[in-house]
Amino acid sequence: MNSICDMLGIKYPIFQGAMAWVSNHAIAAAVSKAGGLGIIAAGNAPADWLREEIRACKKVTDKPFGVNVMLLSPHADEVAKVVAEEGVKVVTTGAGNPGKYMELWKSKGIKVIPVVPSVAIAKRMEKEGADAIVAEGCESGGHIGELTTMALIPQVVDAVSIPVIAAGGIADGRGFAAAMMLGAQAVQIGTRFLVAEECTVHEAYKEKVLKATDIDTVVTGRSTGHPVRVFKNQMTRTFMKLEKEGTDLNKLEELGAGGLYRAVIEGDVMNGSVMAGQIAGLVKKRQPAEEIIEELMKELKEITLQRTHYINENM
Repeated sequence: MNSICDMLGIKYPIFQGAMAWVSNHAIAAAVSKAGGLGIIAAGNAPADWLREEIRACKKVTDKPFGVNVMLLSPHADEVAKVVAEEGVKVVTTGAGNPGKYMELWKSKGIKVIPVVPSVAIAKRMEKEGADAIVAEGCESGGHIGELTTMALIPQVVDAVSIPVIAAGGIADGRGFAAAMMLGAQAVQIGTRFLVAEECTVHEAYKEKVLKATDIDTVVTGRSTGHPVRVFKNQMTRTFMKLEKEGTDLNKLEELGAGGLYRAVIEGDVMNGSVMAGQIAGLVKKRQPAEEIIEELMKELKEITLQRTHYINENM
């Protein structure tokens, strides 16, 4: 147990990343049952969809799970109310400031944990009343900031007094141990859970992850102000060519519209947006969520014991 486990009532300090169109009740429930914190990603989905997902998750597990609210969603107000009405224990947020919902969520005893890319935003979220912070480095898949996890985590840890969860570039016990050494109290993992047996992402998407190398991802959208890490494919080549040519922002947005749905649901990994982190090259096998979590904890323990033994022998 540590501060995060104690705060949230979970066994292991492992969050499952919130991935739009991917993180539904199936994978969230599996992670929570295994002792981590499963998270349902609301994305741009309407409130009714989220309510059904929350209730479906409760039918599968009585363990705590969370919901990620994408604050730029046109449905954010309704989604925020559903989270409160359905008794969700934890909310993570992205793409905005959750301040307007803090009073509602706090009145229901909900723990609020924003995802942030920088020290300045982390400090602002602490002032707004956040219970903890997910500090996400640019190694992660999907929408990213500028700082790497190695640089970001210790600076955020030093800047705030609330617990910090490390995200971005973590897929095994080595990354887990490194994050804890940098001062994090937990880790958030997305890409590895893409190939969990309980994850309902299209088979072609899973194969893309399993066959990945260390240099297979690229960041698109830097010129738009909304950089996104995805696998290289025909769409990214077209997108980056148009970016280089200075194509109008609206045309770029049209090209990317619906890309994640095409990849996750339809399995179009050539013309869809196949989001994944730089760590994808380490992910080589399909496993149940429980096995992934147990393996992570076993590796963490072994590495910690090895380092402790080395220090005792050499200091």
